[in-house]
Amino acid sequence: MTEARVLDPKSAPPQEPRKHRRHLDLRLTGLLGVLVVLCVVGYATRPDSFLTEANISTMLRLAAAIGVVSVGMTFVIISGGIDLSVGSIVALSGVWMTTVATQSYGPVVMVLCALLVGLGCGLVNGVLISYGRIVPFIATLAMYASAKGLAERLSGRRTQVVTETGFTTFFRGDILGVPVLIWMLAAVFAVGWVLLNRTTFGRRTFAVGGNAEAARLAGIDVRRHTALVYGIAGLCCGIAALMVVARTTSGASTNGMFYELDAIAAVVIGGTLLSGGRGSLIGTLIGVLIFTVVGNIFTQNNLDTDIQNIAKGVIIVAAVLLQRTTSRHRGARTT
Repeated sequence: MTEARVLDPKSAPPQEPRKHRRHLDLRLTGLLGVLVVLCVVGYATRPDSFLTEANISTMLRLAAAIGVVSVGMTFVIISGGIDLSVGSIVALSGVWMTTVATQSYGPVVMVLCALLVGLGCGLVNGVLISYGRIVPFIATLAMYASAKGLAERLSGRRTQVVTETGFTTFFRGDILGVPVLIWMLAAVFAVGWVLLNRTTFGRRTFAVGGNAEAARLAGIDVRRHTALVYGIAGLCCGIAALMVVARTTSGASTNGMFYELDAIAAVVIGGTLLSGGRGSLIGTLIGVLIFTVVGNIFTQNNLDTDIQNIAKGVIIVAAVLLQRTTSRHRGARTT
């Protein structure tokens, strides 16, 4: 009689996670290489201004708001969803907080207003998708239109200038020689990374995106988790609205325009699968920096924005094709 051996799951080597980490490390290394090449191109075309402290600070300031939005978008896409409303939520949060500012409320109330508006919009998206069973594309498209219209209604389609000196002094200032906006970007990415990679919430986010039914059978409240993920995305939009208003000292319904496209592009470039279940915030950060450097190179060389948009489209298509190619190769090796 042959003796059946039962393998202890704890003693089995985690080969698949190791393969995934190796694949992720290679992808991040490749993204860093692309970023370095772009910096070399920028320096070669504009050696007198590209790598100056002023230009680097400008690029990071411009990357701050879209970077924060991309953090929330990463959570959403990893969980298997999509959010087309982030730009409109940024606009609505900014307009609402500047409306509060015109009524002589202090900076603390302004900040709370932006955060609560963003969080509220995100939770509405999450509830409609998870409990209302509306497809994410449709639910967030409806929020895109509604938030945009409400922002125009509140502002009367006018730009509202912020005259609250306490708000502008702090958020446009520096800490240890580094702009506050860059500190905010770093803080949001750090908190997001810990939440995604070192907590139960993060593991559940990957599980829901990988297989929602299996996650439900494992005891995860998929509907509540999905609502919370979209709430995080909305909160990130509220923080981004603070940053946009601080940088421009104004709120308008046009703020955040095309942020949804830039955020999705940065997340895809960073290696997050559009089908969900796999992704990296570090990759998202590099993706944001890649698009920021590309935009700066075009601006420094006085090239038209339409050519810049074409270049962005080519980069996005190339990233998606690379994802599919690598996924097929990995699937072929595992069979």
